[in-house]
Amino acid sequence: MGSSFRLGDLEIHRVIEEETPLFDPLEFFPTLTREVLDENRSWLEPKAIDPATGKLRLCIQSYLIRTPHHTILVDTCVGNHKPRPTRPFWNMKTADTWERNLAATGYSVEDIDYVMCTHLHVDHVGWNTRLENGRWVPTFPKARYIFGEKEYAYWSAENEKTPNPVIEDSVLPIVAAGRADLVRTDAALNDHVRLTPTPGHTPDHYAVELGKGETTAVLTGDLIHSPLQARYPELSMRADSDQAASAATRRRFLECHCDSGRLLCTGHFPSPSTGHITRWGDGFRFMPTEA
Repeated sequence: MGSSFRLGDLEIHRVIEEETPLFDPLEFFPTLTREVLDENRSWLEPKAIDPATGKLRLCIQSYLIRTPHHTILVDTCVGNHKPRPTRPFWNMKTADTWERNLAATGYSVEDIDYVMCTHLHVDHVGWNTRLENGRWVPTFPKARYIFGEKEYAYWSAENEKTPNPVIEDSVLPIVAAGRADLVRTDAALNDHVRLTPTPGHTPDHYAVELGKGETTAVLTGDLIHSPLQARYPELSMRADSDQAASAATRRRFLECHCDSGRLLCTGHFPSPSTGHITRWGDGFRFMPTEA
């Protein structure tokens, strides 16, 4: 199973923007101890942790889903020309990697019917918009954008208190253009695509279930960032808005999908990013699909 595959009557394509060592795991996971990290290093390296730098290898990617009815893009990475001064590695990007990888799927921005943002963080909304004559305009000319209604309410209120460039350049222009659908995170998009609430990383984060009649795959968004969190579901990352809720959501999610045969399509795991969940002691093991 590579970057593009079929699952029943669905096409699934990974659209990678970057895959690189990014963060020190002890900083990324505030409650992780060096002892626990060292105990697990043998299976984390070299895929999940880069031996040369000691940093977590993370993939920044979208998923393109073709159903019998629609072409859907889930999460839109970092984007280009976006001012991100607090994240130098994402500041004012000009790379064409994401655009080339989208083209390689055989689809274009004009083909996208829906853009689903599992949450409104910097690395999940960037390609929502593009710069045109000094203005941020929707990248996908015919798409409706699916935002969690409580997620949008939270971030727009925060933005009023302290302006956030991520919201200003990648979310509000979509709303201003009349292209946003603010939905409950237990809604169904069609008979193949359903939202399911997974709060904790952000207040109204959602995962995406795929399959007609029964769920055959789930797109996790950011409810889990690393295979280490499958082994230790209580391990929350530093940007989680509610770390206790994140941990509870993660354990409940992993328990639900453990040994189910359902394919997990993770947001940030290193390639191949997709796999299945099995039990491992009082935690779980992520079993990646063959690349």
